[in-house]
Amino acid sequence: MDALQRQRILSAQRDAWRRHGYHPNALLWSSREVQEQRFRVLLEMSGIGAGESLLDVGCGFGDLASWLERQGVPVEYTGIDLSPELLEEGGRRFPDIRLCPGDLFDFNPMPESYDWVWLSGTLNRNLDDGGDYARSVIVRMFRVCRKGIAFNLLDARDSWTAGRWDLQSFQPSEIAALVEDWSDSHEIRDDYLKGDFSLVARKGRET
Repeated sequence: MDALQRQRILSAQRDAWRRHGYHPNALLWSSREVQEQRFRVLLEMSGIGAGESLLDVGCGFGDLASWLERQGVPVEYTGIDLSPELLEEGGRRFPDIRLCPGDLFDFNPMPESYDWVWLSGTLNRNLDDGGDYARSVIVRMFRVCRKGIAFNLLDARDSWTAGRWDLQSFQPSEIAALVEDWSDSHEIRDDYLKGDFSLVARKGRET
């Protein structure tokens, strides 16, 4: 991600935060229900266990940590996000979780630092790079995990989603091909929200 792309993201996020405050709309989610539906699919697909370590890439306020605890799956949670405003609010609301500034490359954790690395809704913005940044994030996520990664993307098979100039969408088959060379197994689901798919890849060979 270059400096201009980063600034565009930060400006859009800051504007949404000023308009909505602590609300899913500040994270560019349409509703709390949509946000949590994506969380639920990642939980069901990954099977993450209580007490496992989780890195949440693009964590926003860190809502995922409290949501998992309410599902009876408290984890050792670390969240990272570019937006200082979101992290500050998240720190006030969830003082017991670890929240760090930056993207995955700024944070730069060592290989196999976390059991799981998740990402929800973070790679939906069009950066005018053909999806290169998104693919590089997915590869780095896998290097950082011990057990696997779980994430969602917008589905380019949906004509409305693919036609949005401001959104970045992907063919699920393309993302499956990206992970299949270096994972033991992967699974895709696209049955929960229109224009969205989730993928879980479990740790396999070295990348």
